[in-house]
Amino acid sequence: MDKMDKNTIIQYDNGYLSKTPIFQFILLSCLFPLWAAAASLNDVLITQFKSVFALSDFASALVQSAFYSGYFLISIPASIVIRKTTYKTAILTGLGFYIAGCCLFFPASHMATYTMFLVAIFAIAIGLGFLETSANTYSTMIGPEKNATLRLNISQTFQPIGAVSGILLGKYLIFQEGESMHSQLASMDAVQAATFKMEMLQHTLEPYHVMIYILLAVFALFAITKFPKCKVKSAAEKVPGMGETLSYLAKNGRFKKGIVAQFLYVGMQVAVWSFTIRLALHLNPSFNERMAADFMVYSFICFFVGKFIANFLMTKFSANKVLVAYSVIGCIVLLYASFVPNMTALWAAVSVSLLFGPCWATIYAKTLEAVEKKYTETAGAIVVMSIVGGAFVPAIQGFVSDVTGSMQFSFIVNLFCFLAIGLYFRGEAKIEAAEAAKKEKLSVAEPQV
Repeated sequence: MDKMDKNTIIQYDNGYLSKTPIFQFILLSCLFPLWAAAASLNDVLITQFKSVFALSDFASALVQSAFYSGYFLISIPASIVIRKTTYKTAILTGLGFYIAGCCLFFPASHMATYTMFLVAIFAIAIGLGFLETSANTYSTMIGPEKNATLRLNISQTFQPIGAVSGILLGKYLIFQEGESMHSQLASMDAVQAATFKMEMLQHTLEPYHVMIYILLAVFALFAITKFPKCKVKSAAEKVPGMGETLSYLAKNGRFKKGIVAQFLYVGMQVAVWSFTIRLALHLNPSFNERMAADFMVYSFICFFVGKFIANFLMTKFSANKVLVAYSVIGCIVLLYASFVPNMTALWAAVSVSLLFGPCWATIYAKTLEAVEKKYTETAGAIVVMSIVGGAFVPAIQGFVSDVTGSMQFSFIVNLFCFLAIGLYFRGEAKIEAAEAAKKEKLSVAEPQV
């Protein structure tokens, strides 16, 4: 191991530390609400752009497609940066792209084209791809190995704070008072509507003004703070190349199942949150966008509370069994949200966020557990690439809404995702039980001295 004086933290050869540096861990965890804020602002933009650019539900969901495609494309390059430099360098790179993407909203608002806004959102996603690829893995590594999953769950607990902040920025800085945009546009002639739409586009800039200042402050803090490397050290073994790593991962069945589960989970979460505001407007036409945005705040509060409940339950029970139970309940709640024709369906769509909390972190950690440590950086990047599920599932839900003419019925898409996630954790629970039985059998078979 890499020994320093007795007052410093020891880094072991496998990259883990003897104890967690608290300030660095808190600063690292602060990245999680930053990308959550960007994601929740997308939920506002979907509703805003649908009215401003007269989009179908499928076309409006392309906001998420642009966003999560950026994650998909940049995750492997981000992992290469981590391998060749440090987690800190990758984080600073991500923050730089995030700032640049926010700045692109200003020319986009003047060009007033949907495509240019998608470019700005894609640029933000590149930055967030760097941040998530580095921060998720780094959170598991920055302390003792036995607490890796717990650390990631704690870091993830900060995420709903950013999500709520993002939706509140959108509610008060993008959405306006008065009737819904759809109602106002219906009473305008072509010239008035064009002027009104340009005015609404300018409001989309306001949250990104705030974000730029926050990001610059965080960038400065990371730049001046010393972080442990948390890299695997082995004198006897070379770091595997990308070809070897990808070949190993392609043959790892548990890893591949984790990728599929993460793809579906992220897609489901993004789809539910993308269309909650639209569901509120659909079920109660008297709502305006600001009023409907409140239900997103409630969703993120549920998500936050759900994380704490899950963290407690996973100290008492197997994480796999907890997630199987969550998945079963989630399927029932989504079935209710899809078919009950009144406002209680909206509350069901909100309450399902209670069950989302532990999914990402647990799938992430379980997937990396199935991978040899020397492949961790690239494996972590590929798990982050599975976030591309957020590009596909909302688009599928939007398509179902357009085809069936029912925003409410389209929530059935997410039920099938939760069902598949439940099957994944059921499989993990069986593997866990088999490993426990094997250990017990070996302990009984040990020769008596």
